[in-house]
Amino acid sequence: MARMQGDISETAPVREPLRGRRAQELVSFEHGGMHYTAGIGRFDDGRIAEIFLSSDKAGSNAADLARDAAITASLALQHGCPLSTLRHALTRAQDGTAAGPIGTVLDMLGGDGA
Repeated sequence: MARMQGDISETAPVREPLRGRRAQELVSFEHGGMHYTAGIGRFDDGRIAEIFLSSDKAGSNAADLARDAAITASLALQHGCPLSTLRHALTRAQDGTAAGPIGTVLDMLGGDGA
């Protein structure tokens, strides 16, 4: 497909760098009958920069999907996507709760990323 000049930005979003060593907050929670531990890393200004997510059932499909979702969320945050945008983009159950573990973590962290 031909691209028309001016249709799409020619520049990709820039990934905000993280320090080599940084503190990590640990949060434990349950979702869908599984226990998860989330590690939360922050930029120097306090904004959330990365999320690590592991399950008590290492190697399971659910654990793999949770870890991959956390990586994707981390990359989005490092490229400037607001935490609130990620929260609102994820699937919700009929009662409004997060359908997946990454949504649960983002809900626990709130919408402002601080």
